[in-house]
Amino acid sequence: MPPNTFKFATIVGPGGYIASFLLAWLISILPGVYRKWFTLAMYTPSLAGGVSMGIIWSPLLSSDRIGYLNSFLLKAGLISEPILWVTSKEYLMTSMIIVTLWSSMGIGFLAMLAGILNVNPELYEAGKLDGIRSRLEEIWYITIPSTKPQMLFGAVMAIVGAFKAGGIGDQLSGMNPTPQYAGHVIVTHIDDYGFTRFELGYATALSVFLLVLIYAANKLCWRLFGTKEDE
Repeated sequence: MPPNTFKFATIVGPGGYIASFLLAWLISILPGVYRKWFTLAMYTPSLAGGVSMGIIWSPLLSSDRIGYLNSFLLKAGLISEPILWVTSKEYLMTSMIIVTLWSSMGIGFLAMLAGILNVNPELYEAGKLDGIRSRLEEIWYITIPSTKPQMLFGAVMAIVGAFKAGGIGDQLSGMNPTPQYAGHVIVTHIDDYGFTRFELGYATALSVFLLVLIYAANKLCWRLFGTKEDE
């Protein structure tokens, strides 16, 4: 369970947060007519919730030959037999991470996109006069400092979403527990010991530990993106 939790939380939390910012920035530089459609495509899975699981991910990652991904790979000659994307120990965690990353493009992603779009264009012009010559320098010296409130909100939402998404393994595989506990993370571990085995003392201790982790992560976010007045 601990290695699964560390891998899942590290990639989905910080990884999803960085991906949200980069996607928000890339979408912000698109023409307006394309921007709204790309935003909708990124945001819809988080809005649809269980609906996207039933109409997108379950058919896509189905472990038989008619699953969309297996069917495509078989026709392309890249595999010789269907891959068990969500029912095998080898692929379940990877599938969980991919699904959760896409689903994490929610309200935090929209907040960062709104913040980037509302940065004063004159700041970029002034930056060029002061010696900023690349997009990367613009992001580091202008975009991020100008969108700190949205960055903070997005960070908090990423932390909450990473721990909230722990049950995605059960939904994908249709099994509880997941095959060989491959998708078992701390949230499902607490649920297992608290509501299945009724070892409430252990489940409570894990819950307190999880609370401390979330609190520490939130304090780090406030340190990075908050102000002294906020603290």
